[in-house]
This record gives sequence, structure tokens and C-alpha cells, in this order.
Amino acid sequence: MRGRVDAINFLFINASNQLGRFESGLTAALLGAIPAAVFGGLGTATVALLWMNLFFVVAQRGSPGMKPNARPRTKPREVRRDEIMDAAQRLFLKQGVGSTTIDDIAAGADIAKGTIYLHFPSKQELRIALGERFAKQHLACIEAAMAAQSEQDWKGKLAAWAQACVGFYFDSIALHDMLFYESRSPTRRGLVDNIIIDHLESLLNAGHAAGVWSIDDARFTAVFLFSGMQGIVDNAYLKEKRIGRSHVVERLQGICFRTVGWASDDKFDARAADRG
Repeated sequence: MRGRVDAINFLFINASNQLGRFESGLTAALLGAIPAAVFGGLGTATVALLWMNLFFVVAQRGSPGMKPNARPRTKPREVRRDEIMDAAQRLFLKQGVGSTTIDDIAAGADIAKGTIYLHFPSKQELRIALGERFAKQHLACIEAAMAAQSEQDWKGKLAAWAQACVGFYFDSIALHDMLFYESRSPTRRGLVDNIIIDHLESLLNAGHAAGVWSIDDARFTAVFLFSGMQGIVDNAYLKEKRIGRSHVVERLQGICFRTVGWASDDKFDARAADRG
């Protein structure tokens, strides 16, 4: 069988030039030189277009007996990066960071293992990226809550910060613990240096500049309130049989108000009225 195939290949490959000259001469004899050239050019272009269309259909649907290729082979870098992170997050929550391998993540994202390394040098870098995304989502939640308050409603802004933090932390506590406790960073930098604290520090400085409250050290106060928020939520999560979110929010709001010098809501309202 192999000899027959080789013989056929030899015949068509080696005789292709002779067959081409024969076909061209016969066509020119029947149609004339110019019509033969035009007809040959159009025929060549037509065959090329038909083959191109056929290859495109096969690439999209797959050849007979093969599984159709329903998804594109390439995606924008950010889209692929998010898909890898989503797969890693699902697996980390399900089976733990330590028990999840790069092979597991590649299978979960339906990509080759090497594609992950194009985006993340290691599993540790992937976990760090998940932590950064978590913080950005947390900040977006806070900013949305504060944006609903009027520009001069400082009480509403501080109260919205507390409520958004408590709600987001409760909703994401399993993810938070997996990212920041199960595989803690080798340094404690993230505990006092993150975008949530930076944002709160900016709010405290803005309120101080507006004369709404008086604080000695906005950074120190922001770290204190952020750490206190986490401690209050952790205490409720671990020790309270029925977690009352509204009660936790009220306690944190009270701490925030007292920290900036407001003994109570009434005292704040009186100051606001005096300024008006």
C-alpha cells in the first residue's frame, strides 16, 4: 500500500509541470491565448477562494468526527487573565490554595498550562493578584455607597463607609480568609498599607480640611478604623449565633463617629446646624 501511495505522489509531483503545460496548451488551442489566460486566472482565483472558505469552515466547526471548536483560540489578554483568576479562585475556595496545582487551574480554565505562566510566573503571584482584585472590588463597593451621599454630608459618607465595609466583609469572608489567612503574605505590609486604608485616609483628611472634624493623624486613624472593622466583623462571625448585620454596622458607625470627635449623632447634628 505504501508503495502505491508513493507511486501516485511521484506521478503527480514530478509530472505537475508537464501536466500544466499540456493543460495550458490545450486551452489556448481551443479558446485562444488571451481568453485562455483570462480563464486560467479566474479559475485559479476561484479555486483559492473556495479552499480558503473550506479551511475557515473546518477551523470553526471541526472536521467530521471531531468536537466542534465553540470558542476562539485567542482572547484579549485581560479577558484571559480574568478567566484564569476566576478558575483559580473557584479551586482555591473548593480545595484550598495548598492543594491546588497549576495543572488544576489550567484544566479549570480550559487552557494549556503554559498559558498561565504567560500571565502569572507562579501560583503565589496568582494568589497575590486575586488579593489585589479583592481589594479593588472592596473599594468599588465603598465608593458606590459614598457616591450616593451628598457632597457635604460628611456624616453620611462616614456612615456609608462603615456600612459598605461590614456588608462586603460579611459577604466575602470565606474568600478573604482564603486569600489573606490561609496563605498569608511573608510580610505584614498589607495589614496597614492597602487601597482601602488609603481611601479612608483621604476622606479623613478632606473632612479635616473642611473643618468637619479634627484629627491629629489621618493615617493612624484610618488604620485604626480599618483594623477595628475587621475585628468587629470577626467577633460577630465567630461568637454570635445569629449575626445581626445592622447591629454590627451601628456599632462600627458609632466607633467611627467617636474617633473623629463626635460624642453622638445629636452632637454632630448640632455642629452641622451651627455651620449652616
